[in-house]
Amino acid sequence: MPAPTIPGSPPLKSAGFFKRLGPGLLTGAADDDPSGIATYSQVGAQFGYGLAWTMLFSFPLMAVIQAISARIGAVTGYGIAQNLRRHYSPWLVRAVVLLLLVANVINLGADLGAMGAAVGLLIGGPEHLYTVLFGLACILLETFMSYARYAAVLKWATLSLFTYVAVVFAAQVPWGSALYGALVPHLVLDAPHAMALVAVLGTTISPYLFFWQAGQEVEELHRREASALRLKPLDAAPELARIRTDTVVGMGISNLIALFIIFATAATLNANGVTDIHTSSQAAEALRPIAGAFTFALFATGIIATGMLAVPVLAGSAAYALSEAFGWTEGLHRRPREAKAFYATIAVATLGGVALNFTPLDPVKALYWSAVVNGVLAAPLMAVMMVIAMNPRVMGRLTLPRSMLFIGWLATSVMALATIGFFII
Repeated sequence: MPAPTIPGSPPLKSAGFFKRLGPGLLTGAADDDPSGIATYSQVGAQFGYGLAWTMLFSFPLMAVIQAISARIGAVTGYGIAQNLRRHYSPWLVRAVVLLLLVANVINLGADLGAMGAAVGLLIGGPEHLYTVLFGLACILLETFMSYARYAAVLKWATLSLFTYVAVVFAAQVPWGSALYGALVPHLVLDAPHAMALVAVLGTTISPYLFFWQAGQEVEELHRREASALRLKPLDAAPELARIRTDTVVGMGISNLIALFIIFATAATLNANGVTDIHTSSQAAEALRPIAGAFTFALFATGIIATGMLAVPVLAGSAAYALSEAFGWTEGLHRRPREAKAFYATIAVATLGGVALNFTPLDPVKALYWSAVVNGVLAAPLMAVMMVIAMNPRVMGRLTLPRSMLFIGWLATSVMALATIGFFII
């Protein structure tokens, strides 16, 4: 199948298509972290195929808002927090960064705990020890591996998502029912469905992804020793086309995998009366007696692989945000001695997530409060990003085109309504 092309850009050869993908692909893959897997598993287990359509509904909203994040980074040469600090009130950036740090550390704890639990399910042994080892491994890789090599490793790690494609085919999904659920929206106006819809939107459109993708576009400018696009607007079209392709592909893969997780758990757990799932490791364990050892092993292995991809993104987005907010030297392209505070934030955030697994804190309740924090942060942050991307003083001649403007504000409105729904349900 030929690689897709974008109007106005040169055709892409299949051999070089994967090489052109980068921040968007990684961001989309990181969105399917163990916490996200838990959400999609619960949706499939509780409602069968009834909410599968939410993946198609959220895709254009997610793709456009992530493309706006990337565009801000590439056009200005600065990340989200640094643009806030340069052009808006200091209290705004500090409030945003504080909320982001709280949500990210809780997510890190949940993801690392799920990875440790998944190893425990596969081979037995001390789950807490595995959690610590995963945390240390992620810190060492993100800190001491060169950016070019690290980015390449993360890119290839995205292939681990296709574990869940194998799970779907091993689970013997009834494709007629599954595709009907995915293509035909089925609205039920009750509290459980509304809560699930809010959870899906909060999982797919998450603030830490905005900071990560913008920061990675800045990293790419440094890697290529290129100028911010606003300085050469007449030459920006190919790079903006690359960002669109990268983001659409990345978010498309992310939502496709999420859809497959819903299919797999609907065909196995829901079909056999298992409707209450709170964590990804619970979903894996519940699959074992229903779908067999092979499907269980695939699902559990996917949790570990996606966690190794998502944990660095969560910690890295926190480091980008905090460093940009306080004007610290930042960037994965820099050596640890050149950006001590940046790498210290990565280590402290990751170890903070590890530490949560040694407290009496209920991981399910922790994820609930993480969702609350993300809900409080997401819509206002999206609105601020829209204002930044519309501002000629910030973006020069490369402010948003009308199509992105419309869908971006639509995504912001939908997220605001979802957040309000979260609090009144």
